[in-house]
Amino acid sequence: MSHPSPVDAVMSMNPAQREGVRYLDGPCLVLAGAGSGKTRVITQKIAHLINHAGMQARNIAAVTFTNKAAKEMAERVSSLLQPAQGKGLTVCTFHSLGMRLLREEHAAAGLKARFSILDSADSGGIVQQLLVTTDKQLIRKAQSQISLWKNGLITPPEALAQAESEDVAQLARAFASYEATLAAYQAVDFDDLILKPTRLLQEVPEVREKWQNRLRYFLVDEVQDTNACQYALLKLIAGPRAMFTAVGDDDQAIYAWRGATLENLRQLTLDFPQLKVIKLEQNYRSTARILNAANRLIENNPKLFPKTLWSEHGMGDPIAITPMKEEDHEAESVAILLSAHRFERRAKFSDYAILYRSNHQARILEQALRKQKIPYVVTGGQSFFERSEIKDVLAYLRLLANNDDDPAFIRAITTPRRGIGQQSLEALGRYAGQRGVSLFEAVYESGLEQHLAERMIEPMKTFAEFIVRLEERAHKDPAGDVLRDLIAAINYEEWLYEQHDERGAQSRWQNVLDFISWITEKSGVETAEKAVDATGETILAEPTEGLIALTQKIALITMLDRREEDGKPDAVQLTTLHAAKGLEFPHVFMIGCEEGLLPNYNDEAERFLDDEKLEEERRLMYVGVTRAQRSLTITYCKHRKKGREMVRCEPSRFIKELALDEENPGVEDATPALSPKDRLSALKNLLNKT
Repeated sequence: MSHPSPVDAVMSMNPAQREGVRYLDGPCLVLAGAGSGKTRVITQKIAHLINHAGMQARNIAAVTFTNKAAKEMAERVSSLLQPAQGKGLTVCTFHSLGMRLLREEHAAAGLKARFSILDSADSGGIVQQLLVTTDKQLIRKAQSQISLWKNGLITPPEALAQAESEDVAQLARAFASYEATLAAYQAVDFDDLILKPTRLLQEVPEVREKWQNRLRYFLVDEVQDTNACQYALLKLIAGPRAMFTAVGDDDQAIYAWRGATLENLRQLTLDFPQLKVIKLEQNYRSTARILNAANRLIENNPKLFPKTLWSEHGMGDPIAITPMKEEDHEAESVAILLSAHRFERRAKFSDYAILYRSNHQARILEQALRKQKIPYVVTGGQSFFERSEIKDVLAYLRLLANNDDDPAFIRAITTPRRGIGQQSLEALGRYAGQRGVSLFEAVYESGLEQHLAERMIEPMKTFAEFIVRLEERAHKDPAGDVLRDLIAAINYEEWLYEQHDERGAQSRWQNVLDFISWITEKSGVETAEKAVDATGETILAEPTEGLIALTQKIALITMLDRREEDGKPDAVQLTTLHAAKGLEFPHVFMIGCEEGLLPNYNDEAERFLDDEKLEEERRLMYVGVTRAQRSLTITYCKHRKKGREMVRCEPSRFIKELALDEENPGVEDATPALSPKDRLSALKNLLNKT
């Protein structure tokens, strides 16, 4: 593979990008406007650090928020370096870095090497038991609040002390019990993968110095999306040398609801007075009309770092603002407008995206697209690893990795059923709780016989011995072989066919076979010089990984990497505005741009949003507008169904803030409601034109 000259690659950048790459005199903040080439700056800077600053790849880490972004970044870096140069380079998500640190420092963190990582369903199950409720809304609220406390570096005692109501105090007490339960399980949840490394670096100087010396240059992508805990981790790793580059855009901060805070950008300037701020304002994505509208919109927010996006792509098409009668009309019209636009432009379906504020808006849209036979994909579908059959198998693997993982024990011992009833499990649970041991450990204790008959204990012991035998094999035999034998031993295929109709069972069994193939591939010796795994952890081939190591890693993977590489289908993409961040499309439709939906609020009493909420909603609109490369169509409904009644809607205040009348009048009622006959006629006319 031939590599471009690093000097040529940097010289082809614009002046601000070059400055971002070359600045190495201290902490650096690159304010990267939408479509301004921030990933290029990060990847070129890594190459510059290695090729010109004499740094070793193993002393550099670049972190971002999603597996997809980490993977893309790793692939780009690999194309800029010779194979040997990238050895040991870390390119990963925040959570992958946290997991790596915890794996290595598990003893200092009070964990055994084979700790479990609980997913949202497992942690929800624990919360449900602690609150003694089946109210799913309350369980989700508790999980969300615990997550916010952890992300804000707030301990259970602090949460209780700060509680302003008895309801919050109840959640704070549940938080304390939840943490104790996780400690007993030798488990961590998703937030702990950041929190525990942060606490460890704060409290143990030797560990802190070790990692500061190892990661001598730190690059952070999407810094505006960091929460208090992630920002603390950044500062701890950067240390007194403060050799880091943070890249982000205050105009695209849209995750306050999950703990992200713009305050971190302000805090950077205070914590690092020598901070160099570089603005990337040239946009390589959109036409001038789209950028001018976006600039006018975002000017309504107070500016932390003022910037104005500009482009050399010419003025481009006028932005269309299209009122619709109601949501059915909106969905039908968007489908027809999209079809017409595609025929006229000779475009592909994959050139189009339809963006909306909330997931529920997709349902009517999907119906309309299916009617018009327009292929589409919806982002945010169920992850491969969230499928019930995969979680069944993973429960066994988690138990191999950590015998103290009680949620995994319960799922594994009951799937398939082994003649062990709920009463037996409850008795085992009570005994384990009294003894302060895990369910697995309790099975082997002689005292259990006083609580359960021998005939009830026997199948439990048989199960536990089966796990022990598999665990011994997992340390020495190929991971794929162990997994195949495990699934055969529990007769899982046969059980699937007993539980589901033939078609459903076939689909689920194929997923299990795919999972076996994935494990086999991941645990095998990789021959490619620059393999990138689905966590985006590294750009270089890693040594063979065993079944237990892979089990920990799976907790961070949201989709089979093989499936991501199958290629982008020729289909319209339907996605929420939040999920659209980081993406771009030649042609964008933004639907439902009306008061109550965008900005989002429930009733007229909430119409006057507080400043922070309104500013975040405006940034969300800005993200949507700046996804468009060549054309943008914005729709809103004059009426929308709310419950059983049709209510009058007003266009979003943000449409007025785009100030389109300064350049063009937009489009009014471009597509009236059509009968099925007229719609068919319209499509025939389009086809005849082509």
